[in-house]
Amino acid sequence: MTTGEKPGFLDTNILLYSISRDPAEAAKRECAGALLEKDDWRLSVQVLQEFYVQATRPSRLDALPHDIAAGLVRAWLRFQLQDTTPALVAAALDLKSRYGFAYWDAAIVAAALAQGCGLLYSEDLSHGQIVESLRIVDPFR
Repeated sequence: MTTGEKPGFLDTNILLYSISRDPAEAAKRECAGALLEKDDWRLSVQVLQEFYVQATRPSRLDALPHDIAAGLVRAWLRFQLQDTTPALVAAALDLKSRYGFAYWDAAIVAAALAQGCGLLYSEDLSHGQIVESLRIVDPFR
């Protein structure tokens, strides 16, 4: 990251695409993998929790065993993390009310804003939407 450049935040779906073995998601897997090669991303504890739960979900066709999913979570601890705090919950509730996000999406946005991020990479939110000082980017478009 260059001086003055705001950090970027990754949503859970980026992490999940990085492990996908679905041939139909090959391009998304490559894109997600390339994003994860950088070391200056921001994440939240929520993102890591959601990744683990979804990656190991028994109904997932390409479910990861615990040790591999846990190893990935540990590897991603190299990124700066945002804890879930009472202030973050309050900010998420405010964002949900103002923007109509689902609560969990609002919590991701609140975590990105709390870390001073300029970009939030997510497939789940509206590409190009601006929320306060944060621009949402769908890297798969």
